[in-house]
Amino acid sequence: MAPEISEASEESGVGRELRRTIRAFCEEHVRPHARDWSRREQFPVETVRALGELGALGVRTPQRYGGAGMDLGALAEVVEEIARHDGGLALTVASHNGLASGHIRLFGSEAQRARYLPNLATGEWLGAWALTEPGSGSDAAALVTRAVRDGDGWMLDGTKNFITQGTHGRVFVVMARTEPHDKQGGITAFVVEGDAEGFSRRPMHGKYGMRSSDTAELVFENVWVPDEQRLGEIGRGYFDALRVLESGRVTIAALALGLARGALAESLRYATERRAFGRALAEFQGLQFMLAQMATRIHASSLMVAHAAKLADDGLPFAQQASMAKLYASETATYCADRALQLHGGYGYTDEFPVERYLRDAKLCEIGEGTSEIQRMLIARSLL
Repeated sequence: MAPEISEASEESGVGRELRRTIRAFCEEHVRPHARDWSRREQFPVETVRALGELGALGVRTPQRYGGAGMDLGALAEVVEEIARHDGGLALTVASHNGLASGHIRLFGSEAQRARYLPNLATGEWLGAWALTEPGSGSDAAALVTRAVRDGDGWMLDGTKNFITQGTHGRVFVVMARTEPHDKQGGITAFVVEGDAEGFSRRPMHGKYGMRSSDTAELVFENVWVPDEQRLGEIGRGYFDALRVLESGRVTIAALALGLARGALAESLRYATERRAFGRALAEFQGLQFMLAQMATRIHASSLMVAHAAKLADDGLPFAQQASMAKLYASETATYCADRALQLHGGYGYTDEFPVERYLRDAKLCEIGEGTSEIQRMLIARSLL
């Protein structure tokens, strides 16, 4: 087992140049197409590949493995920029960087890092993180996918559900039960490659939001994995996953923040252009108050995301702040998108304007990587 790579950045700064590059890219290549991707439930393969070429898929990956070697704050900024135009694409970038690549970066052996991280950093391979199952969501330790010793490897059997990058992924970090009588301490992580015999995936359609994100069900039927692809120590998979999720909550908070900013920007644009009763909507005090409340909640969310990321990047405890940021920013995104739709009136209820998509995308931020209820439980537990 190789030593963990620190959460701290290898470089100073937070990737401002990368953020500016991503902002310009999204204005030209994401904003004009996001509505069509959502309508078609289309995973934008070429756009994801282009983001990989820009470095957006290897933000946290150390430079010695071909990544940018930046910190969590930089990744949060990149995800936020993309989410201003498309939540589903931002989810792809967040989950690829933080979950699949993140788990290998933190807990993989040197051989595993050398094999997987370079291609994950460029986007040549997409990564997926498989924890959730049909019968285990918030109670993640209740998973039943099994890994049984078989010679110098393991035989995996089970089903995973709601897996981001499940269809297009090449590298899968899979949590499986290796000890049936130990709920939390009986789970181990494995790296499964997409062409493994007995491994199949089924794309999931009909999602309420995040429709440009690839979501799939994974099925493992006697999938043999050599022990060298065991990721971390036997029985430590669940606890390592919790570590991965702490950082993941910061990036989901950043995604929610980006959606909220997008909703406010669309509202300001519409309020200054649309007229009613002989005046621009922006001249009505009731709507001004709505915009002010949106901006205030966005500012508070921004500070919470930045604070949680800074603690993580400084190597300090940040779990409580990550949960707070994720809770507040996700509910802010839903609030802002809902108010944006209300301000747009009947037009907001159609996909002629992006605010209805922001509302649909925002709702996942209150569910994924720990529901709002789970975040409140974690925060209360940390206090008590």
